[in-house]
Amino acid sequence: MPNRLPALACLLLLALPTAAHFTGHAHAAQRSTLEGDTAHPAHAHGWVDTRLYFGLGPVEPGSSKSGNQHTEARVTDPEWLAFLDKEVTPRFPAGLSVIDCYGQWQGKEMAAPVRLRTKILIIDYPDTPANRAKIDAIRVAWKKRTGDQSVMTVIQPAQVSF
Repeated sequence: MPNRLPALACLLLLALPTAAHFTGHAHAAQRSTLEGDTAHPAHAHGWVDTRLYFGLGPVEPGSSKSGNQHTEARVTDPEWLAFLDKEVTPRFPAGLSVIDCYGQWQGKEMAAPVRLRTKILIIDYPDTPANRAKIDAIRVAWKKRTGDQSVMTVIQPAQVSF
C-alpha cells in the first residue's frame, strides 16, 4: 500500500491559502462593517439614543374607576400614525423606531395608577441643540394634542455604527 501521507500533506498545503483567504475575508467584512467608509462613518461620536414614551389611553377602556382622568381610549392607531407623520417624521426623516407596549402611570391628581397603551419612540441622532429642540417640539405637540401632563423622555449617550 503506497504511503498517502505526502499526498495528504500536499492537499493540506493547497487548502491553507484558501482557508486563510476565507478567514481574511470574514475578518475584512467584519472590519469594514465596524470601520465603515467615507459615506457611512463607522462610529458616530457625540450621538444620543432618545426614547420618548407616549400614553395612548388605558389598556382596558373604562376599567379605571378610581377617579383617574384616563377612562377611555384616547388615541387610536390611525391618530398615532398621523401624529408620527406630521410631528416626528419631518423632524427626523433619517429613521426612527416605534415599539408598542403598555405601561403604568399615576399622575399627581390620580388616586391610583392606570395601565396605559404606550408607544415608545426611539430616535438616535447627533446631540446638537437643534436636535434637542426638535425633541422638545415633539413633546409639546403631543401634550397639546392629548392634554397629557408629560411625555417621559430618556436620553443616553450612544456609540453608533452603521
